[in-house]
Amino acid sequence: MTPNYESWSKDELIARLKELEAKTHAKSPTLKKSFHFSSHPKRKIAIKFCYSGWEYNGLAYQNSPTPLPTVEDVLFRAFVKARLVDETGGLDGCGWEKCGRTDRGVSAAGQVVSLWVRSALPAETSSNAPSSSSSEEHLSTEDAPQNTSLQPSTRHELRYVSILNRLLPPTIRVLAWSPISSDFSARFNCKHRHYKYFFTSHGLDISLMQSAANRLVGEHDFRNLCKLDPGKQITNFRRCVLRAQINSVFPVYVFDLVGSAFLYHQVRHIMAVLFLVGTGVEQPSIISALMNVSATESNPSPESQLPLVDRKPEYQMADALPLMLWDCAYADSDVTWQTDDDGAESGTGSDLYHQLHSIHQRSLIHATLDEHFFSAATQYHSPPPQYFPFSQTGLTRHTLPRSNLGREPVLGVPLGAGTYKRSAKYTPLLDRKRLDHVDVANERWRIGRGNKNSKQKTPSDDGVE
Repeated sequence: MTPNYESWSKDELIARLKELEAKTHAKSPTLKKSFHFSSHPKRKIAIKFCYSGWEYNGLAYQNSPTPLPTVEDVLFRAFVKARLVDETGGLDGCGWEKCGRTDRGVSAAGQVVSLWVRSALPAETSSNAPSSSSSEEHLSTEDAPQNTSLQPSTRHELRYVSILNRLLPPTIRVLAWSPISSDFSARFNCKHRHYKYFFTSHGLDISLMQSAANRLVGEHDFRNLCKLDPGKQITNFRRCVLRAQINSVFPVYVFDLVGSAFLYHQVRHIMAVLFLVGTGVEQPSIISALMNVSATESNPSPESQLPLVDRKPEYQMADALPLMLWDCAYADSDVTWQTDDDGAESGTGSDLYHQLHSIHQRSLIHATLDEHFFSAATQYHSPPPQYFPFSQTGLTRHTLPRSNLGREPVLGVPLGAGTYKRSAKYTPLLDRKRLDHVDVANERWRIGRGNKNSKQKTPSDDGVE
């Protein structure tokens, strides 16, 4: 029924006009178009990325709440937000595999993850794609066409580096991606892992540390140079170190450790012992002794008589901050790293050079400010007596000078990143309390907690730090 506007008052007419005007300008609600992963082609890729370890609660995704976010959780959410993977399938649904796990505080410059993602390339038939455990719930790699080509395409693929870096925080940067075969594994295809540990030479004899590091090269049993975790039920502690070299990267030094695989906290335990050798409280031969775990095995060490150390002595591992997973190496036939840098989107998420260069410049300013704070303090505060390294001061544990009150001096053994283990008395490693034998600890865990958690998934130990 048409209203009788002739009988309406002026105010009623104005109100009616405003109502009609509002309806005219009001935007009609748009229905959100549903996104079906099954209608899009997929391919398997590897991504190489870096992250600042001190900002995260480690790399690995955790089912329980953590004080800080994990790198995998933040990275996976970026993939989900970009609609590159289906969230409902989780990490397993997209075939997520990482090269090596890093713990809280440890950084990486060349971490690698492999997974199935959405692709913009035309589909190719593949019979080698892994199936999902639940095709109704997961983004199964059998649900959609796949592209498994390892060769660059003339058509433009999705700009994976740019897309992800727009969604990630500055503390996680994707550096490159590579097409890979359907059976590629970021973990098992890795040829070797390269760790770097940065430290200053204050109070250390670098030549002694290198002498000790030389003994690490080759295949050895590292049970006394890692963290023993009965929950993992590890019985084989033999690992192969390909290179152990200390190099100068002025104004600091770096310990380069390269190996096929590593045990839990192995690098930080090795570094802690190298610090003890560098100060002079332990001899380089301590490394050989700690790897001499069985009387039945031949020992190639130059020392003819080494003590048998079949149980780990108690000692504190080095700080996590200076440790970095520098590189995960693969065969050239497995990966072809590429970026989005075609000059079309300067200044976007693909412009990593300027982003990381700015961060580096800012860190240099912070370091310079800290240096001047220290310089200002030295005008009023004298440095304490310098006891280390013994090779330069001429001291030993038994000839340390006492104070005017007859007290023994407090020794500060470095743990890395400006942290120290301070004590008035140093107990040699081989004289310290020993942990239970690995077999005993494993059996106790199986009988107790292990029996209750028999279905618990044991995390991998390749590249663990």
